[in-house]
Amino acid sequence: MMNDQQVVIIGGSEGIGLAVAKAATALGARVLAVARTREKLEAAQRGVNGLEIQVADINNTESLQGLFARLPFVDHVYIAAGSTKVGSPLEAEIGDFRHKFDERLWGSVEVVRPAHGLMRPGGSFTFTGGLSSDRPVNGAWVSGIATMATEQLARVLALELAPLRFNAVAPGYTDTPMWDAIFPELGVRVLDEVAKKNPVPRLVTADEVAQAVLLLMQNKAITGETIHVDCGARLV
Repeated sequence: MMNDQQVVIIGGSEGIGLAVAKAATALGARVLAVARTREKLEAAQRGVNGLEIQVADINNTESLQGLFARLPFVDHVYIAAGSTKVGSPLEAEIGDFRHKFDERLWGSVEVVRPAHGLMRPGGSFTFTGGLSSDRPVNGAWVSGIATMATEQLARVLALELAPLRFNAVAPGYTDTPMWDAIFPELGVRVLDEVAKKNPVPRLVTADEVAQAVLLLMQNKAITGETIHVDCGARLV
């Protein structure tokens, strides 16, 4: 159980972040969901009894500092925020790609800075890596670099800021609204044929990834680890 523990979820209005919010709340945690869009947060709040919400932007240092300045303590932080840009590294503006990388890596660091001093004993940070760290996909080169960077960030901070714990969860092809933004006309359906090649031939669910995140929060012997939740996709 997580009774009276304070959990903060950056990117908690939908997808995996929202699934973690539901799971942590069910275990008795006090959960604060953070996102950029108030409308999405309010919709999430209506679906999760007791969920607290706050608008903040992982790309804005002052926004994050203000967020954590309001909290007396924190037990666990999960960072689900992050998207990607699909395309060749030789095309489009390099700044468009750089922003997606910065959001995942430097955004995670920007969260850790104001939050780490509020952590109670046994506290943890969980980052979001991904399948593309192990299985690069043409066009998704930014994701491959960024997710690997966040997984490595968990390992190095597990030493730099011990005894705080730092881990990562690495989802495979997961049924979340993120794909609707990347592929507006096809959404998650574009992944169906790809997922059929997995050893477990289907998409991962957000709830399955959330189970791994909750394990990393609750098991105080795990640090510097990446848990793969990918239906075996990295093996094929």
